[in-house]
Amino acid sequence: MLQSSPTAPVPLRQDVRLIGLVGLAHASSHFSHLMLPLLFPVFMREFGLSYAELGFLMTVFFVVSGLGQAGAGFIVDRFGARRVLFASEALFVLACVLASLAQGYFGLLMVAVVAGLANAPLHPVDFTILNQRVSAPRLGHAFSAHGLTGNLGWAVAPVFLVGFGHVLGWRGAYVAAAVMYSAILALLVLYREELRTEVVVRSAGQAAGGDLDFLRLPVVWWCFAFFMLSTMTLALVQNYAVSLLQVLHQVTLEAATLTLTAYMLCAAAGIFVGGFVAARADTSSDHVVAACMGTGAVLMLLCGSGWLGAQATMLALAATGFAIGIGNPSRDMMVKRATPRGATGRVYGTVYSGFDVGFAAAPLIFGVLMDRGQFHATFLVAALILALSVLTAVGVGRRVRT
Repeated sequence: MLQSSPTAPVPLRQDVRLIGLVGLAHASSHFSHLMLPLLFPVFMREFGLSYAELGFLMTVFFVVSGLGQAGAGFIVDRFGARRVLFASEALFVLACVLASLAQGYFGLLMVAVVAGLANAPLHPVDFTILNQRVSAPRLGHAFSAHGLTGNLGWAVAPVFLVGFGHVLGWRGAYVAAAVMYSAILALLVLYREELRTEVVVRSAGQAAGGDLDFLRLPVVWWCFAFFMLSTMTLALVQNYAVSLLQVLHQVTLEAATLTLTAYMLCAAAGIFVGGFVAARADTSSDHVVAACMGTGAVLMLLCGSGWLGAQATMLALAATGFAIGIGNPSRDMMVKRATPRGATGRVYGTVYSGFDVGFAAAPLIFGVLMDRGQFHATFLVAALILALSVLTAVGVGRRVRT
């Protein structure tokens, strides 16, 4: 059984260093989410692919990640988080090397599989380390920093890949990404003692009887549904916002890419603010999450209404990121309150696999709509799905209280 967050006083410097290391790993995970989508226009030109075919690449990525994440939670609980984290970063290096060598659609599918496998353990690993090693009074801020660094990983990806792609070509950009992941792995190995987690070895009979008990809790599946639904809107922004802005408002590729970066930066700012909100509203985290997701749904509805021009749509998308970002730390606190003691890796692995299911389903749904020319409808469907996530957040809160 895993140990909970330490109750003894912990020096601020120690907490900050640990949060920074975990945050760096989380940023590398989110960077990988955009490893392929940012170069979709290049792949369409180089390999003659459709939106649906490109979307299927991300479906493969997140199916592998989701299935792997659910299993990774058990591995982390049983063997500790550190070794799993190192293996994940090494696989990211391999995925970037494979991307630089890809010669067609099959090569891109292999990249999606390897990168998805690398991405799978990150949330169980991160939250296991944070819950065990960060002092309890700073845990809300640790969740805020964790979400913040993830969004910074998304924000850096367009600048990194497009920038290096402009100088070195798209294959050279992937080589640069492989070097970056290698440097992250080296840093994590250097500070490996900071990332150590405790496990209690149980007998085979005890493990068989208790490892799956958490799956009987309805609140776990309400959390899963929330992550699945709330993620689908984010998947639309990440995968297709650039193309949608170009088609609907005839903006340049640079302006559309800048809007994606603005969305991620605004989400990061929202997460920073949300850390203070989560610290003060621990027992009502579900209300905070529902309000933020509802606001995001209204803004997304405006983007698809056709009432806004190019600049107003880009501003509304950025504001959506800010609104959803505020709710992220409260979301993690909401899941923590629903997690049985000693099951952190398993619960976070299962719940966050909803994140991957949402990312896997969304590209297919939205890609088909876009191939049929239903560009405004794409935004409207995303708004509806985000509104449904409000109901699941309310459902989680009710079940945690009972």
